[in-house]
Amino acid sequence: MTTSHAAAAPGYRRVRIDPVTRLEGHGKIDIFLDEAGEVADCCFQVPELRGFERFCQGRPVEEMPRITARICGVCPEAHMMAAAKACDAVYRVTLPLTARLLRELQYSIFFVTDHATHFYALAAPDFILGPDASPADRNLLGIIRKLGVEVGSKVIQCRQWGHEAAAIFGGKPVIPVNAIPGGMSKPITGDERRRLEEIAAFQLEFAKFTLKLFHDVVLGNPAYLDLILSGPYYHETHSMGLVDERNRLNFYDGQVRVVDIQGFEVCKYAPRDYSKHIAEHVEPWTYLKFPFLTAIGWKGFVDGQASGVYRATPQSRLNAADSMATPLAQEAYEEYFERLTGDASGRRMVHHTLAIHWARVIEMVQAAERALELVRHPEIANPEKYRVVPTEPPGEGVGIVEAPRGTLTHHYVTDENGLVRKANLIVGTTNNHAAICLSIKKAAQGVIRRGVPLTEGMLNRIEMAFRAYDPCFGCATHGVFGRPPLQIRVHGAVPEV
Repeated sequence: MTTSHAAAAPGYRRVRIDPVTRLEGHGKIDIFLDEAGEVADCCFQVPELRGFERFCQGRPVEEMPRITARICGVCPEAHMMAAAKACDAVYRVTLPLTARLLRELQYSIFFVTDHATHFYALAAPDFILGPDASPADRNLLGIIRKLGVEVGSKVIQCRQWGHEAAAIFGGKPVIPVNAIPGGMSKPITGDERRRLEEIAAFQLEFAKFTLKLFHDVVLGNPAYLDLILSGPYYHETHSMGLVDERNRLNFYDGQVRVVDIQGFEVCKYAPRDYSKHIAEHVEPWTYLKFPFLTAIGWKGFVDGQASGVYRATPQSRLNAADSMATPLAQEAYEEYFERLTGDASGRRMVHHTLAIHWARVIEMVQAAERALELVRHPEIANPEKYRVVPTEPPGEGVGIVEAPRGTLTHHYVTDENGLVRKANLIVGTTNNHAAICLSIKKAAQGVIRRGVPLTEGMLNRIEMAFRAYDPCFGCATHGVFGRPPLQIRVHGAVPEV
């Protein structure tokens, strides 16, 4: 992956995918073909700018969970929770048990809802309808037409009840703002606990149904399985994920663990130490940065053991963990590794890009199982221990959660009055940016062949490599010195295909 200098070379042709579809935000892909018709280069660009880090400066830090939740309508709970945890650290607060239980319960229910949205609306059309199906059919409505109204009703109910749960916690179904420094804005009542238990029980059945659907429709189709295992959708990178004290996968709390391409631990760090292990590379042709492992360094857009590039996807989380934290998810985890590596223990890493979808469904199962455990905890509805009031002077804090699309870091530095002097966000899609570029280029090289006419289905197969990451560019783009560095490039007379 390089910049688009290849376009200036005589004889090169450009294939443009603009816009990239079924994602949150905006992006485009330029593929440059040499004189022989082979892929010479790819350029993936994010043309939008949000700049949240800049306009958070000067605001009271306790407003961050409310402000940053509005970065994205797809995963507001992720930003709210990371911001609230960073605020806890700013004020050096230890949360009471009920507050921790409520936060993780809300987050677990959200996780199922978000993963279901991506799987059914954005990813599954490529498999259930097929990568070569008409774009008019390759969507959620097409899935309902093929699988039946009952499946569509389950998907809609999962979304509807997930938003109802958000309203119970946060007062409204979208962009709740209830996680605050020191805990939660309110406790839950006995009636609310019972309703949340009903929602969690449904989500677990829905997650089990989705896992079976994936087995039947995707893994049961030899052509799709071959596609998942094929070379264009395989490359080896390091893997990142949040784990608990037993190295089990955790979405809300724990330490960040990074393992190399063979599964050996590279580092494991607490949120406050993230900057010792992660740095961000900048290229002039995109608003999205490229994080890398500082212990290895930025070696460019290459994969492998010697590269500092890593992935932070559902697949990466399964790679980074030694096991899942719930029984049904553990069974699925063992089958996943057995099927893809021949070793059910998880000691051999999975690097198949399209298998990220399978890992995502397994995560749905754990999140639902965990939600049911939490909502049945005897302290979950304690009306007295849902918050403590911060009393320490403000300082600096870092909060980390696993957003559905990758590890999410919020870092705030405040002045003596608690006003934000500096904010840094490294979001899931940012973590995966370099790997996304690698995946797009490798897929393009595998799909496009000299003398073979390009079809919409072929271009969609390239997008499938991109789509596996569930990318979200609304929250991933950064400001540079407070203003967008607008650049105009004239490529010359390059015919578009």
